[in-house]
Amino acid sequence: MTLYGDDATIRQILTAAGDTWAVVGLSDNPERAAYRVAEKLQRIGKRVVPVHPKAETVHGEQGYASLAEIPFPVDVVDVFVNSALAGGIADQAVAIGAKAIWFQLGVIDEAAYDRTREAGLLMVMDRSPGREIPRLALG
Repeated sequence: MTLYGDDATIRQILTAAGDTWAVVGLSDNPERAAYRVAEKLQRIGKRVVPVHPKAETVHGEQGYASLAEIPFPVDVVDVFVNSALAGGIADQAVAIGAKAIWFQLGVIDEAAYDRTREAGLLMVMDRSPGREIPRLALG
């Protein structure tokens, strides 16, 4: 199994990349993994901005239909969409000036991983911050 993100990179994204996380695919459905991961991110002090076509308010934060619509800087883009769409989201994250991109478990696009790293962003793929936060004793 290939690991796309070592512990040092994961720790850096979770602790030093910044506190504003855009979570692409986050809706107000508590049954979805994005909803639960967003709660964990908030518990460790992250501002979670929902990005979803419905632009719903989730966990007290106004949602936006796309990354480009967010009117303030975003530090990390956390991607909960299928792998076929993830590369486009990664390119949008680069375009808005994010510092890091995180593709969730099962979200894999090796070309996007390479492009993102070449653009100078931190990148983790096929991992969950919801699992990494307790594993690295971050919250």
